[in-house]
Amino acid sequence: MIVDCHHHVFQHWIGPCGHPSREVHAKYMQKMLTRTIAPVIRQRDGSPADPRALFREGENGWSGLTDVDLRVGRFGQLEFTADGEDCVIQYMPVGMQEFVAPPELMLAQMAHAGIDHCILQAGGAYGAVTDYNAFVQRQHPGKATGLMWVDEAMAGTPGGLAEVERAHRELGLRGIYFNLEGFARYDFAWAMDDPRLDPFWEKLAELDIILCIELSAGPSYDEAGYVASIRRLGRILGRFPELPCHLAMGPPVQYFGRHGHWEFPDEVAEVYGRDKVLIEVMFPITWGGVWDYPYPEAQALIRDLREKLGAEKMMWGSDMPNVERFCTYRQSLDYVRRYCDFLTAGEMDLVLGGNAARLYGLP
Repeated sequence: MIVDCHHHVFQHWIGPCGHPSREVHAKYMQKMLTRTIAPVIRQRDGSPADPRALFREGENGWSGLTDVDLRVGRFGQLEFTADGEDCVIQYMPVGMQEFVAPPELMLAQMAHAGIDHCILQAGGAYGAVTDYNAFVQRQHPGKATGLMWVDEAMAGTPGGLAEVERAHRELGLRGIYFNLEGFARYDFAWAMDDPRLDPFWEKLAELDIILCIELSAGPSYDEAGYVASIRRLGRILGRFPELPCHLAMGPPVQYFGRHGHWEFPDEVAEVYGRDKVLIEVMFPITWGGVWDYPYPEAQALIRDLREKLGAEKMMWGSDMPNVERFCTYRQSLDYVRRYCDFLTAGEMDLVLGGNAARLYGLP
């Protein structure tokens, strides 16, 4: 059984996508783009443009976002205007003629690549997708498991807690996607281990909800910022050791894998090594624009991660449909399935689906 632990469906980005307004959705999109690895070009001549026009230097929360008239274009492009220059960001594949990814696309892509099941993640830029993910899970229970989403920094409020209850008890969602970039909406005024979020962590533990968390290096966006985030996660998991944790995106290569192998600080390795923590193996979405298929650099890091943590800690994911701006869906799987021949058959089964099936309770 092959399980993609990182997939997306979403409604057309031109609308609010479940947020209170199109303006709120646009803020989430613009903040996401301030740290994008996607190409940014000027429309008039195709020359490279600077994504730093999207925010004021040193102001990494929403209050630092500039007025660039962010627009949803076609063919996977988001558009903005800065200093009189119209620019585009190729955020999704060029073949995405409209900025939408319905479940029918998901099913067709999975069938073509030979994927049996996927975990539908979320994120503010994709929309407030709790109900949409639940709809897809209800329609295709054998193919998709949906995650819920809440306004991360407000998750401990009565409204946030009520949304978790509703998504779990009424919609049947077993996991939550939680991205630390969501704290930018409030200018990183508090962190995830702030006491105001205590009721949220207690609620997840009470309901046995799987935490799929994407760590951020914000607001400093450097190695120290990432280590500070993982320290906070470690403190939370220390309080709730039975909380299952799915680390989205995997370890950051730019901080810990610069020399072709992993060099984890002790405090990072300690959190990665905890029994209930599983880590995504997902390199093409972040490094596919730098490395060439079949990504031997990624294969070396996968081998080293296996040696350091064990295959039972690793889950393959793609970040579909976004990843297809760098490679095909099948290639995002095959660089592991066909080329990581250092994995035994049993280890390959764990990485490509067994670990995710165990974590999410798939048959």
